Formats: sequence, C-alpha cells, structure tokens
Amino acid sequence: MEKRIRRQRCQLPSCYYEGYLQKRSIKDKVARKLWTCLCGNTLFFFNEMRDADYIEKLDLSGMISVTDDNSQDHNLDAARFILRIKDRNIKFTAPSAEARELWKGYIYSVAKLFVPSSLNLLPGQVQMLKQTVELEKQRPKNIIPPAVTSCSHYVSVQADMPACYHSVSRVDAELLLEKEAERGNMLLRPGRDGNSFAVTTRQDLYGPVFRHYRVTRKHEGGFFIDVDNPVPCATLHDVINYLVEKTNGVLIPLLIEQTYEDHISYILSDVESGEMSVQQALSIVPPSVPLKPAVLRKPTPEPAPAPTVEESLCLNDMSEYGSTVPTISPSLIALI
Repeated sequence: MEKRIRRQRCQLPSCYYEGYLQKRSIKDKVARKLWTCLCGNTLFFFNEMRDADYIEKLDLSGMISVTDDNSQDHNLDAARFILRIKDRNIKFTAPSAEARELWKGYIYSVAKLFVPSSLNLLPGQVQMLKQTVELEKQRPKNIIPPAVTSCSHYVSVQADMPACYHSVSRVDAELLLEKEAERGNMLLRPGRDGNSFAVTTRQDLYGPVFRHYRVTRKHEGGFFIDVDNPVPCATLHDVINYLVEKTNGVLIPLLIEQTYEDHISYILSDVESGEMSVQQALSIVPPSVPLKPAVLRKPTPEPAPAPTVEESLCLNDMSEYGSTVPTISPSLIALI
C-alpha cells in the first residue's frame, strides 16, 4: 500500500463509487472498516466518511482479478471478495451482496476499461458501469496542464471566493445544508476533480431535495455553469449572483459567521474536592519600556549680524568728507 500524499478529497480524481468496506491484507491483523472511494483508477481509504485526508491508497493499474471469497466464515451473511494485484491479495467485506457486486463491477471496469459479463447486476447498474468506463477513458485527456493549474493561479482564485464557499465534499455539503437550513440553501464547494467547483442547493418538496451544478473553469479565464445551455460567468461571485437572480431570490447563499472567544479560559480541577471549574486566565500587561533620557545640547552662540550696505556707505562718506570740508574763521563770522 502506498503512503499517503497530502491531498484533500476535493483534489482527488473523479469519484465513481464510494461506501464502507472492511479491509484486510497481510499487514492487517484484524479487518478495518474504512470509508472507501474509487477515484479514477485508485482506491482511497478514509477512517470516516467526513474525513478530508485519506490514510491509504491502492493503485488498480496492476490488478489481476477480483472474485468472490468463498472461504468459510462464522458470519454466513458476509459479502466478501478478494482483490488480487501483482504483489499481494487483499480481502474486503461489503455490507451486502448487492454492494459486493457493484464494488467488483466498478473495480474491474475501471482497471480493465470494459464491463465484465459475469456480474449479477440490473440493466441500469450495467449501464452505469459502461458510463464509468467511458469517463475513465476520457479522464487522462481532461487533465488540465500544470501551467493552468499552477499554485499561483489557484491561490488567486481562492483569495476571491464568495462568502458561501465551503471546503466540503458532496456528501458533507448536503449534511451542512440540512443542518443550517435556516441560514441558507445554497453553497459553493470544490469539485471532485480538483480543477472545478460545484454549487449544491437544498429545497423541500415532500422532503429534502438536493441538486448539484458543476462550475468549470475556462482555459482563457472565467467560469461557466455546466448545464444544457452553459452559462458563462466572469467570476465565482457572478455564478452565485446569477443563481440568486434567476430564481428570484429563492436560492439563498449559506453564510456562517465564525465565533471566537473573548477571553482565554481553561478547565481546572480542584485538588481537594475534584470538582471541575472554568477559570479565566489573568491578563498579563507587558512591562512598559522606559523612555530614553533626553540629551541636553549646549546652545550655540548666535553670530553677530553683518553691517548693512547703507551703514557702510554712510561711514565711508563721513570719513571721506571729514578731511576736505574748510573751516570758517571767527572774524568772518563777526562781520556777518
């Protein structure tokens, strides 16, 4: 069994069939009940149905056969089958005989790309297997080149998500809309192939009715709602707005406000009585940083003002004429 690569369920290939299986291989001492998804030509195993990360995966490209397990078992109703691959055998137990036939049919059809004729299935179930074979044949052709699905492009799209976007699977989307029916009946979520998105809606018609719409990203930019008459939209916000407007507001985006605690609290057990109580952590005020002392500067003497031009000219004139002006004698003054 290959080790897990950290990819979420929304980033896995298209899921053809899923359900609980009890799995047991040579390494497993006891059978483990795991949520199993057939995505592309690989089986992905999860601890629980709602888990986003798988714990194991099994590539079916080297499959040899998948047959019923007719060995004796204390549980006479056990629907067991054996998956033989090139290096080991793995035993599975399905919840019913019908589920076992479907698992055998899907695994064989995806691995060998044709539907076996030895299965005990209804005509409609056989038709579903034929459609799965065609999808698996086309899947490698529909993989978008890495240049289109680069991290920078994906992050730029994620940064502008509508408020009703929730990173949940198809099953979890239905459960979330069922739980939060009073807040909204429509949400946007990732697509199963990791390159597209989907809109899930819930309405009541003698019981809950769920619908899922694929939203595909265009190579040249933008999106379109993948229905009989594709609806082009520039952004994911336009996708949601279009559905709200065309349904006259019947579809309401599911908005869930996240709540946070106002105080840091913890649960403390009393040493003597053993009673549990909720305590609030004391607020710790960080010590204030002392201010640096101001550095006193010595005042610098102001320079003496320079004499103006007029004063210098006047002084020069006085010194010049002081040597040339004639003096008047006293006798002359008496005659006047």
